Amino acid sequence: MGKENAEFKFEGVNHLALVCSDMERTVDFYSNVLGMPLVKTIELPGGMGQHFFFDIGNGDSLAFFWFPNSPDRAPGVASASSLPGAGDLATAVGSMNHVALNVHAEKIVEYRQKLIDKGIECTTVFNHDDSPSQVSKQMHEGVFVRSVYFFDPDGILLELACWTRAFTDADVNIAPARALARQA
Repeated sequence: MGKENAEFKFEGVNHLALVCSDMERTVDFYSNVLGMPLVKTIELPGGMGQHFFFDIGNGDSLAFFWFPNSPDRAPGVASASSLPGAGDLATAVGSMNHVALNVHAEKIVEYRQKLIDKGIECTTVFNHDDSPSQVSKQMHEGVFVRSVYFFDPDGILLELACWTRAFTDADVNIAPARALARQA
């Protein structure tokens, strides 16, 4: 979004690898509900499981492992336990909180309705801004991203997100928190 990396020339996300409980159900959801093409399937050696890749655009992929011996889901530890606005979003250090998929701004309302039409529970469109609540009911020039949140069949929190303005140096104005500030 405007700043260049002086150390490495990254070109986006190659893939993000998540873990699912049922690869067939995962393929159905990501291919048939979200329309993501399945582009690569791997049977892991020695009966370890499977690793499948979906195209999410711009050369990026969302990948899933299926392990026959995976521990059960751990909401509130390894994944969000509720949708934003409906409860606690905190997850454990080292966990993956959510996956945000970039969409065009003019499509976010349409895509939310498509999810609803497919029986997917999702949030309203959130207009994220710098107000104390960090969400506005109305679009205004301070809104920097619009989002819709929903869960996949394994409870992975997904977000459709669209940037609404370019960031400036004024958008980097908060000091990073220290570990001492973490609550037990």
